[in-house]
Amino acid sequence: MSSLKMVERDCFEDLFGMGSGYVMDFSNRTFSEFFRESARVDIYSDKYAAKGDSKARRLRAFIELEADLLVGKTLSDLLEYWRYKTPQPDINERALGERARQVVERLVGKSVSPRDSGQEFLKQDFGPIAFEKIPAAGPLVPILESRLSEAIHCLKADSPLAVIFHCGGILEGLLLGVASANPKQFNEAPNSPKDKAGNVKQLHEWTLAQFIDVACELGYLKLDVKKFSHGLRDFRNYIHPYEQMIARFNPDKHTAEICLQVLKAAVASLSGGRT
Repeated sequence: MSSLKMVERDCFEDLFGMGSGYVMDFSNRTFSEFFRESARVDIYSDKYAAKGDSKARRLRAFIELEADLLVGKTLSDLLEYWRYKTPQPDINERALGERARQVVERLVGKSVSPRDSGQEFLKQDFGPIAFEKIPAAGPLVPILESRLSEAIHCLKADSPLAVIFHCGGILEGLLLGVASANPKQFNEAPNSPKDKAGNVKQLHEWTLAQFIDVACELGYLKLDVKKFSHGLRDFRNYIHPYEQMIARFNPDKHTAEICLQVLKAAVASLSGGRT
């Protein structure tokens, strides 16, 4: 039985839209496939039917019956799916998403502190940032180098928010450049973002989250780089003061160092070509 508290459960209920009995946009088939891949369980077995047969009720039963580690991992995967399906969450959704992340980390036994979760990542050596090694960067290189120089200056001046915003902008520019240089690959990727008519969106309409996911899917970004890149993306969202207030986000120099390290990792991954 998991230790998920009622207020923590309500966070996921709201985030995944479970009040109507559904769980996001899952069909019975995709819901079953998700749990088979993520948790290695048959969510439609009688074991999870005690509370009812809807997807939401079966998820509630799963949360109550299974151990913290399994529940935490599965909720983490669901949260990742929610992020992909909600590339532009509103202020309240972002706050819920941050609280959900903290709950997941508690369940799987990880610290919710960026300081603890980023220590091992900071120890990795990705070498110096060399934008010129990324063919798609092309004419952007002088601008990117100028912004990187400003980011490093801001880090030395103890201005962590400025570092975060610069790193996020540089990463988005790089990924847009790579996508623009390889439009067929990005447009034909299974997870390329679609509009309501089912057509792939123009590249300039893609969000940073979508660039990160598709770049990883195509092998331009490694899986661990994708994970930390989404962290940088989340931090950059707090460019809006009200959202920063709601999430109680107070970055320090360590947070800024992680974001700069994410940029180094992404450049190293993109410089190496597809994995």
